[in-house]
Amino acid sequence: MILPIIGYGANILREKCIDIDKDYPKLEELIANFWETLYSSNGVGLAAPQVNLNIRMFVVDSAQIFESLEPGDETYADAPGIKQVFLNAHIIERTGEEWPYQEGCLSIPGIREDVFRPEEVEIEYVDENFVAHRKKFNGITARIIQHEYDHIDGKLFIDYLKPLKRKLLHRKLDNITKGNVKVDYRMKFAKKK
Repeated sequence: MILPIIGYGANILREKCIDIDKDYPKLEELIANFWETLYSSNGVGLAAPQVNLNIRMFVVDSAQIFESLEPGDETYADAPGIKQVFLNAHIIERTGEEWPYQEGCLSIPGIREDVFRPEEVEIEYVDENFVAHRKKFNGITARIIQHEYDHIDGKLFIDYLKPLKRKLLHRKLDNITKGNVKVDYRMKFAKKK
């Protein structure tokens, strides 16, 4: 089932999410819904707050970036990418040189801005079978993981922008909050309390 993406301005996008256990209701179905929602909205990552859930869960599919590269496109060291479920994720360390990349977000449609993030991230998480992992990721995969991880900590990519840039985006952000935006995927908008 395709879930509606929660738009900027909803309180859930600013909440710190909680860990879950293997008895979380209908987890397998929820994971399937995450993948279906991600692909129907042409995303590469999706976090629980974006579908109105306050749990530490996100999915990442960086493999599709590599699959769609054209000859001459910029490539990344982490080819061929990953397709992975991250539950109860906690970042251990971010390392390496920070590099810019124009990020966007399904919850903030129509806005893309350069964000600087470290090139490598080490993270602890459990997969969909509740097997524990501690891994390092780099390249575009590390960027997507950091972006989605921010969501489960109540942070958005626009928080990294300089105050003047955010001020210039105020009208666009206000329009998203009000639902005055056109997208080709299901969205739900909630005004701030």
